[in-house]
Formats: sequence, structure tokens, C-alpha cells
Amino acid sequence: MKKIAILLVAALAGMMTAQAQKFALVDMEYVLKNIPAYEMANEQLNQVSQRWQREVDDVKKEADTMYKNYQADMVFLTDEQKKKKEEEIVAKEKEATQLQYKYFGPQGELFKKRQSLIKPIQDDIYNAVKKVSEERGFQVIFDRASSQSIIFASPRIDVSNEVLAKLGYAK
Repeated sequence: MKKIAILLVAALAGMMTAQAQKFALVDMEYVLKNIPAYEMANEQLNQVSQRWQREVDDVKKEADTMYKNYQADMVFLTDEQKKKKEEEIVAKEKEATQLQYKYFGPQGELFKKRQSLIKPIQDDIYNAVKKVSEERGFQVIFDRASSQSIIFASPRIDVSNEVLAKLGYAK
């Protein structure tokens, strides 16, 4: 009898817990596409990234040109001149690598620029999602865009437009 009572209480507690949880979805791609500041920040990042990539490519081309000239002139150079040219080529290649790391490395200029432009927008979105969650009583809000395991979800639990409205971009 005790086992049945304990089992019954556990089952009821499990059902109450399952019923109490409310879930929602937000489509971050949709939200971000509807925020003009995000599009402008992305465009700015693309422009600066392309400029820096051209700069890195120019230094690499210089190194390639130096190497081709070295190969063409190699027969006429003394051992000392060869060594000096090789060191210059290696130094130019190293400069290109360092420049690429400086701009595109894990803590590079592009990372810092992205942090300064995108992070405030992400923080605003997070705060808006949090407000929607608190107001509507959701325990969890999933990102539909990044969750590949969601096959189908009812449009009724999508709060993307509410998040946009909280951010001042009513749909």
C-alpha cells in the first residue's frame, strides 16, 4: 500500500511539474534581420574585413614577388646574397602571417570590432527576450534558428514578433 501511495504521489508531482513548465521559441535570424542597426553593423564589419584582407593579400603578394625574383636571380647571386634574400623573403612572409593574426586572430581587431558593434545589439535582444519570458511566464525560450532538432513547432509559441516589439520594431 505504501508503495502504491508513493508511486501515486511521485506520478502526480511529475505531471504537475510537466504542466507548470511553459516553453516558447524565438527565431533569432528573423529578429536580427528586422533590426536595421544589426544590418548596418554587419555591413561595417564586412567592409573593414575586406579592407584588412586586401592589406594581408598585398603583403603576401610582395613576398611571392620577392620569391619569384629570387628564383630568377638565384644563379647570379653569391651564397651571402642568397642567404640575405631568403631572410628577407621569410621576414616578409612572417609579416603577412602576423598581420593576418593581428586582424583575424582569436583576439584580433575583427573580433574586437565585432564585440563593439554587435554585443550591444545582442544584449538588447537578450533583455527583450527576458522581459517577454517574465511577462508571459515562460521557463525556457529556445532559439529556433540555431536548434536543428526542432522539426515542428506551433506558431502560437513563437515570440519573435513580441521580442521585436519590445525592441521598438513592431511587426
